[in-house]
This record gives sequence, structure tokens and C-alpha cells, in this order.
Amino acid sequence: MQILSRSYSDARPWPRPPACLRACDLGLPPINARVAVAGLVILRQRPGTAKGVIFITLEDETGVVNVIVWRNIYERFRRAVVAGRLLRVTGRMQRAHDVTHVLAEQIEDISPLLDQLLSEGTGRTVAAERRTNDIDGYQTR
Repeated sequence: MQILSRSYSDARPWPRPPACLRACDLGLPPINARVAVAGLVILRQRPGTAKGVIFITLEDETGVVNVIVWRNIYERFRRAVVAGRLLRVTGRMQRAHDVTHVLAEQIEDISPLLDQLLSEGTGRTVAAERRTNDIDGYQTR
């Protein structure tokens, strides 16, 4: 089996929320620009020394996004922050020492979109199905 030159992330087999920047494009907007990002929650941190601030790391098909959630935003969107597996975050860009953060203003739990990733009847993701059925660049479906 040969390695295919085309990338599966280019095909974007997972549902992309409208008007969301990819992680790899977060260097483009200026500081303090209002942006929306979406991704799988891979980390939630609430350090005792952070005075109620929560740090969330989201991952999309291109990389990771660091999100800062202030206490008042957490209290407004608590359910999404605590239970969400896939989040859409709208907020302001912040850059410090070559690290980019999104300061959350609104957080939406879009976890139901994850159900669209499963191929009917197999329980596997659409991308996994495509890799399974793609032999030497030819579709076998």
C-alpha cells in the first residue's frame, strides 16, 4: 500500500462550524480582533493560583488553540465549559511572548456535531472509513 500524497484534513471530513478560524490561521488576525474558534476539548485547567481563571485547550484538524476563560464568563457558560466535548468559542485575540490565546466572551457546546463524524452502521469516523476503503489511491466503495 502506498502512502497517499493528498491529506485527509484537506477534505475536512468533520463538520466545521461556520465562520470559525482554524488553529493554524490564528496568527493572521491582529491583537484584540474578535474571532471564533472551534475544536475538541483536550485539556481544562483551573489552577488554584489563577484566581478563578480557567484555561482550556482545544484541538482542530490543524493544531491547538489556547482559550482563557475569566470567572464571569465561566459562570455564564458553566455547562458548556464543564461538559462540552466540542466547543465553539468567540472572543478576543491576545498574543504574548509568541503564544496566542483567545480570551473567551462566548462559549457554545457543539458536541452534537460529533455524532456526524460516525459513519452509519460502522461506529467508525468518516475519515477512518475513507482510509479503510482507499487502497493505492483508488476508491473501493
